[in-house]
Amino acid sequence: MRNILIIGAGRSASSLIKYLLNKSDAENLHLTIGDLSLELAERKTNNHKNATAIQLDIANVEQRQAEIQKADIVISMLPAFMHIDVAKDCIAFKKHMVTASYISDAMQALDEEVRANNLVFMNEIGLDPGIDHMSAMKILDEIREEGGKMILFESFCGGLVAPESDNNLWNYKFTWNPRNVVLAGQGGAAKFIQEGTYKYIPYHKLFRRTEFLEVEGYGRFEGYANRDSLKYRSIYGLDDALTVYRGTIRRVGYSKAWDMFVQLGMTDDTYAIDDSETMSYREFVNLFLPYHPTDSVEIKLRHQLKIDQDDVMWDKLLELDLFNPNKIIGLKHATPAQILEKILTDSWTLEPHDKDMIVMYHKFGYELNGEKKQIDSTMVCIGDDQTYTAMAKTVGLPVAMATLQILNGNIKTPGVQLPIKKEVYEPILKELEEYGVIFTEKQVIYKGYK
Repeated sequence: MRNILIIGAGRSASSLIKYLLNKSDAENLHLTIGDLSLELAERKTNNHKNATAIQLDIANVEQRQAEIQKADIVISMLPAFMHIDVAKDCIAFKKHMVTASYISDAMQALDEEVRANNLVFMNEIGLDPGIDHMSAMKILDEIREEGGKMILFESFCGGLVAPESDNNLWNYKFTWNPRNVVLAGQGGAAKFIQEGTYKYIPYHKLFRRTEFLEVEGYGRFEGYANRDSLKYRSIYGLDDALTVYRGTIRRVGYSKAWDMFVQLGMTDDTYAIDDSETMSYREFVNLFLPYHPTDSVEIKLRHQLKIDQDDVMWDKLLELDLFNPNKIIGLKHATPAQILEKILTDSWTLEPHDKDMIVMYHKFGYELNGEKKQIDSTMVCIGDDQTYTAMAKTVGLPVAMATLQILNGNIKTPGVQLPIKKEVYEPILKELEEYGVIFTEKQVIYKGYK
């Protein structure tokens, strides 16, 4: 039997584990699923004969190393900052490693050792980062093979609620880590290049600078800029492209509404609020508003944000029950961002019957034989249920597929890497289509940058 150690049995591991267990007889696999919660690990094994659940504390060096030593390949689904100890053990015991996380400086620093030991450390092989890299590189390589010269590249991705489960005014529910949604865009200006000019959008302006996107069969969306769109410019071979822009997708109207929280200061995570534990939702809102002897919290908020009573923005705030004097926050020494996350979780949690949806959209502008051309590539994936969500599927399946490809010797280029080589993206994109992750490519009239 070939042993795969999976560290972390959280939400994104569901589809990953299911895929590998379905292949386990044919591929001669045994899965060891380790998590701090033994109960969670056991639930994910689903009593399968080729899986063993263990309680694993990665801070326990002896146990961690013993489990890594027994494995042929290690999948780390831990938070990114926890990968490094696992990675160093994988080098010591000569084991391949797969993660869905961004390559950190600490991980990149291991590249030389990883190569020297002829190991594959595949990172950024989830959804975004992951499927975005693979689907973009496939088309970029095809354009270049034809002799085309890239002039524009835009890439957007978003985790949303599926149309059939979309029943609130925000057209949004949490499909992933709520904290990341609340803190989105913080930590520096969004940076991209447009028509040859560098552009920077400070956080307080980010959600008012959006771009519209049409996805056939699903209508109109909007995109706001990611923090650093130029991070992959050289990696993708786009140093000469005039426009490089990466963004996050939401339904139209979301960003303008979200901006209300930004302007009030409710997304701030840098300080704790006194007596937050006993504070009501209404009192929390009032913290950010000026004192007035007679005006209500509602009136003060409308004045502050310049919202008319018949504006849908006002209805969106009412829907969240923000002004309820009887709902208590119940979090000690909480930051505004943590309190906002709790309030939103009341309204935006997926119900058991709800489905989520992933939307990805790439635009490729290029010049071929003196003519400007454009390809639009879109992918929409809808989840099955609350366990096998579209998010779990699109994050977990590429991780599982890459693991098997490495084990079977099909991916063999050593080093700390992301999935931009043909040997990686070709088989994985092809197999993803069997699971409903399908890109539709269309040649359209070149539009440049609006």
